[in-house]
Amino acid sequence: MLLDYVILGVLALRRLSGYDLRRWMDGPGRYIGYDVQLPQIYRRLAKLVERGWVAFEVDPREGRPDAKVYHLTDEGREALLEWARSPFEPSSRPKDPDFTLRFIFAGQLDPEIALDVVRTELAYRLEHRPAVPAPPFPDPYDPQIPELDADWAGEVHTLAHEHGYAYGASYIAWLELTKARLEARLGRR
Repeated sequence: MLLDYVILGVLALRRLSGYDLRRWMDGPGRYIGYDVQLPQIYRRLAKLVERGWVAFEVDPREGRPDAKVYHLTDEGREALLEWARSPFEPSSRPKDPDFTLRFIFAGQLDPEIALDVVRTELAYRLEHRPAVPAPPFPDPYDPQIPELDADWAGEVHTLAHEHGYAYGASYIAWLELTKARLEARLGRR
C-alpha cells in the first residue's frame, strides 16, 4: 500500500506521532496528492508496527493524553529501500500520485533514484502524448435532453480537453527541467 511508503518516507526524516504525520500531510505534504484521514494513518501505523517496520515510544504529555512517537526500525528501513530501488512503472492516468510519491519518498534517498524515476516518467509521457489536442468527440453532439445546447456543450468539452492538454505539456516541461537539474547535480551534463 502506498500509504505505508509515505509513512516510512516521512519517518525516515524524523520521528513523529500519528497526529504529527497528519499535520504534515495537511501542511508541507499536501502537494503529494495523497489525502488520508487520521484514522487511516493510525490503522496503517498499527499494521507497520505488526510487520516490525516501525516502533514507537510513549511520550508523556502534561495535561494531555500521552503520544506514541513512531520511528523506523531496521526492517522498515530495508522495506523503504527495497521499494525505492524497485522498478517504477508509470501509470496511464495523468496526475497519478504514484509518481509523486516515488519521486519524493524514494528520490529523497538518492539522486540516482530520483533521476531514474523522472527519466522513466518522462519517457512514458513523451511516448504517449498526443501530437495536437483533438476534440473530445469527433462526431457532432446529439443532445438527449432539451436543456443541452450542442454548440455550448462542445465548447465546454473542448475547453476542458485543452486544459488537460496544457497540463500534460507543462508536466512534460517540468519533467525535462527536473531531469536536467538532477543530471547537473550528478555531474552528467
